[in-house]
Amino acid sequence: MQDSFVELLKLLLPEIIVDYFELTSYKKGEELLHLYLKEINSIPKEYRQNKLSSKGFFDEITVQDFPIRGHQVYLHITRRRWLNEDTGQVVFRDWNLVADGTRVTQEFASFLKEINRFQA
Repeated sequence: MQDSFVELLKLLLPEIIVDYFELTSYKKGEELLHLYLKEINSIPKEYRQNKLSSKGFFDEITVQDFPIRGHQVYLHITRRRWLNEDTGQVVFRDWNLVADGTRVTQEFASFLKEINRFQA
């Protein structure tokens, strides 16, 4: 059941979102759909050689996505941060690196730019 759920989400959301976030909840109204997504605890590839420990999350951001079946869709995204124990700095996934070399639509590229605006 879980695999079919993930495959369904890939039809509704950009695959990269499904790969890096988990759907934690949703709220459906008459004309609105709110999807709550939390970044999974997978260490960014550019920091795999460092010792990182999860240090919670940034504040939630809300991004409007494409409508689904007549519902306005809002993605409530909570991004993770890690402490680099080697340097003492807080690090987070660089979405420009994630998208590098991938084929994404212009709309999704705009989406990535939008979530990068909220870096702490």
